[in-house]
Amino acid sequence: MSVIHPNHELVALGIRQPWAELILRGTKTVEVRTVDTRLRGTIYVYASKKLAEHPAAATAIREHRLDVDRLPRGLLVGTVDLVATRACEPEDAARACLRRADVTDRIGWCLENPRRLPQPLPVRFLPYGIWFYPFRRK
Repeated sequence: MSVIHPNHELVALGIRQPWAELILRGTKTVEVRTVDTRLRGTIYVYASKKLAEHPAAATAIREHRLDVDRLPRGLLVGTVDLVATRACEPEDAARACLRRADVTDRIGWCLENPRRLPQPLPVRFLPYGIWFYPFRRK
């Protein structure tokens, strides 16, 4: 599916770096959250302004040789399809770039088909929760 950007109908999910980059690379295929969602389909990936502070983020940066100073922040960086959610299993740790202990009693949001935008896009409206519409008020 080809999406014309900016798409005012797409909702965005704020994700801190390096996680946003790893999603776009197709390395991180499970987003781990404490809450479930009914939302399915294509969503924007918004690279939050702050870097992830989780210890696994530093490990991921090293393992994937990411230059965090060059990673876009505070911008829409791509889209991904949210295809399912379910209780995390121990095997999801690798898919989420986390440790096994980090997925215990959590919900895994299954991601497929990441697409990087040709150019990161600034948003018109800033995130105010888990989901937000970057180009219109809801």
